[in-house]
Amino acid sequence: MSALATSFCGIAFQNPIVLASGTAAYGRELHDIVNLEALGGLVTKAVSLHPRHGASAPRVAEFPGGMINAIGLANPGVDAVRDADLPWLAANLRCARVLVNVVGYAVDEFAEVITRLGEAAGVSGYELNVSCPNVKAGGLEFGADRDALRTLVERARAATSKPIVVKLSPTLSDIAGAAQVAQDAGADAITLTNTVPGLVIDTTTRRPRIGFGSGGMSGPPLLPIGVLATWRATRVVTIPVIGLGGVSRGDHALQYVMAGATLIGVGTAGMVDPRAPERIVQELARWCSRAGVASLSSIRGTLEWPT
Repeated sequence: MSALATSFCGIAFQNPIVLASGTAAYGRELHDIVNLEALGGLVTKAVSLHPRHGASAPRVAEFPGGMINAIGLANPGVDAVRDADLPWLAANLRCARVLVNVVGYAVDEFAEVITRLGEAAGVSGYELNVSCPNVKAGGLEFGADRDALRTLVERARAATSKPIVVKLSPTLSDIAGAAQVAQDAGADAITLTNTVPGLVIDTTTRRPRIGFGSGGMSGPPLLPIGVLATWRATRVVTIPVIGLGGVSRGDHALQYVMAGATLIGVGTAGMVDPRAPERIVQELARWCSRAGVASLSSIRGTLEWPT
C-alpha cells in the first residue's frame, strides 16, 4: 500500500491532496490540463439551489505574494450540475474522489441542494460552505451564528447518508468552538479554512482592483493561518480535518498533516501552476521515502508544542 493512502470519513483516498473548491470548477474544465486521477480528489465549485450570476468583473486580481477574488459563488444551479456535470465526473474519475461544495442564502437551502442531488453516482460527500451570509438573518455568516450553524448541519445531515464536511472561515473568533458545534450537530469532517477578507487598490485609478470592491485573499499568506486553525480545531474535535490555505509545496502539506489534517487542499497554487498539485503529491512521496515513513498518517498530529 502507498505511504500516501489515506482514509477520510471511511472513504479511501489514494493520497491526501485535493483541489479546493472554486479552483477545479466541476472537473471537466481541467481534464486536459491536470491529471486529476493522480490526486486524492477534488471539491467542486459551489452549487446553489438556483443559478447565480456572480460578482461583476474583474473577479480576480493578483498582488505580490497572493491573489484576491470575488467570484460571487457564480454557478448554474443544482439542477444543471446534477444533470450535466456530475454524470461527467462519475464517468471520467475512477481513483480521485469528489466532494460537492454546497452554498445557500438560507439554512434550508443547503439541505435542499443535497436532496436534489440525491445519491448521485461518483459523489463521495458534501462540503458545506457556511462562510457565506445568511440573508434571512441580516447577512450574518452562518458559521458565526452557533444556532444557525447547528440547525444547518442537522438538516444537511438528515438529507443524506454521505459524509458532511463543514467549511469554516478563518475570521471566526472561536474557530475551534465552531468546529465543535458542527461535530455535535452531525458533521463528519471540517475544512479549515476559507479565504481572508481583503482589499487591493489600483493606485492609478484609485479604485478597487476587483469589481465587487473587497474580496477573499488566498495564496501563500494563508499558510500560517490555516495551519494554526487546523491545530486548534484538532485539539477539540475527533472528526477529521481538511487543511486548506497557502499550500504550494510538499513541506507545506506536511505542516498541515503534523498539525492534525487528514486531507490537504490546494487552491491558488494550482491556478498559478496547474501541475503544482501533482508535484506536491510527488514531493510527499519522496519525503516519506527519505524519512522512512511507511504511512503519512503516522505523523498526523505529531506537532510538538513548546512547553
